[in-house]
Amino acid sequence: MAVAVQPQPQFSDDTEDILQLPKRSYWQDAWDRLKRNKAAMLGLIIIIFFVLLSIFANVIAPRNPVELNSGKSLLPPVFQGVWQNKQPDPRFIFGTDYLGRDVLSRVIYGSRVSMFAGLLPTIIIVFIGCSIGVIAGFMGGMTDNVLMRLTDVFYSFPDILFFIVLIIALKDTPMGNWMNGLFLLFVALAITSWVGVARLVRGSVLSLKEKEFVEAARAIGAPTSRIMFRHILPNALGPIIVTTAFLIPRFIIFEAFLGYIGLGLKPATDPASFFISSWGSLMLDGKSTFNTQPWLLLTPAICVALIVLAFTFLGDGLRDALDPRLRGRQ
Repeated sequence: MAVAVQPQPQFSDDTEDILQLPKRSYWQDAWDRLKRNKAAMLGLIIIIFFVLLSIFANVIAPRNPVELNSGKSLLPPVFQGVWQNKQPDPRFIFGTDYLGRDVLSRVIYGSRVSMFAGLLPTIIIVFIGCSIGVIAGFMGGMTDNVLMRLTDVFYSFPDILFFIVLIIALKDTPMGNWMNGLFLLFVALAITSWVGVARLVRGSVLSLKEKEFVEAARAIGAPTSRIMFRHILPNALGPIIVTTAFLIPRFIIFEAFLGYIGLGLKPATDPASFFISSWGSLMLDGKSTFNTQPWLLLTPAICVALIVLAFTFLGDGLRDALDPRLRGRQ
């Protein structure tokens, strides 16, 4: 009896090329897509620039940011020329404030406050939100119910009003004086802002905990904590990273707003202090002289706008790069 021979599958040249492509991980594929996003890469370059500026402010700043230069108050920037019968001084590229302090040096030192105000509270918030969200989503039942009701309680706090009340009530205490008032700002931001992260992570965990890899981990006897933080949480990192990228500019804007209304960083007179000025306090100083010396307000305001736009561009790029539906597309 003749045996039928099954025909071998025929592949086109394109199919063979695809099969021969090296396999890439999810993160490698996301990084490749992010690199092709010009706006996101521009934002990343701006962020790196301001991070380096904040770290090496004491080296980059041309002058002492708290030095009072007698007879040099309210000098115009070099690029502006004569302003109200005052000649610019080449030693003060962006001019001076009403006390004769170098505006450029104070703006450079102000980047430290804005970067720390954006990064440190975000790290605390992501840690708290991820921990609560993973536990609530994975454990379910009474644990989930209790943690979500706790989340609802914190969510009901009016954010801005709560921040202002807390800062005013504790600003003269040792906690309020630590880090020139920045620590209190970090605490105020962390108390209420973790709610959104916790809800996001909980939703991701609810969709992941019934997947096959979780069942396989249970079958081999992996402990619950390992399943939650070594198997489920890494698979939920995509939306967490995107949320983090959008939280940072929000906190930078909020710190600048508090400084603008006089509730931000406390003024420092010691040049050895790590936190000397903030962009919000610089805008407050420039508000009263805006009609005559607009550069005092515009210089820090432009810096705030640049860093916020940079994080926004990067967040948009990360959202597209980490979308699993786009994986493998060129």
